[in-house]
Amino acid sequence: MKTCIIGASGYSGRELVRLLLDHPHATLERVTSRSLDGKKVEDCIPKLRGKGCLLSFSNPSIEELCRDENTELFFLALPHGAAAEYAIPLLEAGKKVIDLSADFRLNSAETYEEFYGQAHPAPEWLDKASYGLPELHELSWDNSPLIASPGCYPTSILIPLSILLRENIVKKEGIVANSMSGISGAGRNATEKLLYCERNESAGPYGLPKHRHLSEIEEQLSNFSSNDVVISFHPHLAPMNRGICTTVSAQAEGELDREKVVDCWSAIYGHRPFVNLLPEGEFPDVAHVAGTNRIDLSVHADPRTGRYVLCSAEDNLIKGAGGQAIQSMNVCQGYEESAGLL
Repeated sequence: MKTCIIGASGYSGRELVRLLLDHPHATLERVTSRSLDGKKVEDCIPKLRGKGCLLSFSNPSIEELCRDENTELFFLALPHGAAAEYAIPLLEAGKKVIDLSADFRLNSAETYEEFYGQAHPAPEWLDKASYGLPELHELSWDNSPLIASPGCYPTSILIPLSILLRENIVKKEGIVANSMSGISGAGRNATEKLLYCERNESAGPYGLPKHRHLSEIEEQLSNFSSNDVVISFHPHLAPMNRGICTTVSAQAEGELDREKVVDCWSAIYGHRPFVNLLPEGEFPDVAHVAGTNRIDLSVHADPRTGRYVLCSAEDNLIKGAGGQAIQSMNVCQGYEESAGLL
């Protein structure tokens, strides 16, 4: 598979570069960035030195990218709004696209405008795109040439919770999700709030009460529940470089029985390479998943409240972004799902 990354100067884009350079079935043909145009990739991403990467960043026009007969698949590591400007012409030119932005994750243009503060740039494509969470959705290029890769927070919530709603193991009312994200989740921006002295030894909530990812989370949960699901979602920035740790509290539907959750998870995820179910009494830890495409899960029954406590940990830049996008490519291409990933 011959690939191109558009907008590879950010954290997720850089992880995509690293992973695709080592992929056994894909070649990275081109890496674009307006700010790094003309610079060697290994000079801008020193971790790649010695790996034989001869690529330089370029800044081609959309028209030039559409005429590129050598490249089959484009990964878009761009901000929302900007991604659609590239995605639509590329799709119309017969290319395949995996978009890491929020532009095609929602089915509703109205919800997109509510949460992102602008009209959707290509509403006609919203019902054509595939939401790309490989463990929960059937992905195929036959279904769509456009895959919307999920956000990092939604991945950490949807994998443990969605199938429990579908199987009526938990109630749809009163769900609370608390998440802590590494600073890389805020992007590679030179802003005061992300300075070392501002974030080190400091943790706190942000984006309350309607973080943008809440739109995606509730829409997907509602799809699995076949009912409208509204949750309380509380994101926090934590003083770590990368990773997301999430705790979901959900009321049991019927008898509280931890084994019901374990059996449900095992039936769906037992054969999946990147979902790891922890034994009773253990808790997911960001340090154990950093640098991997794995998500660790645990469940704890609380008889005092009649609730299940669902815990997850993932690397926000890999399972929450670039690694998951490559996982989707692997599935659609018929490669081993874990090809090029840890």
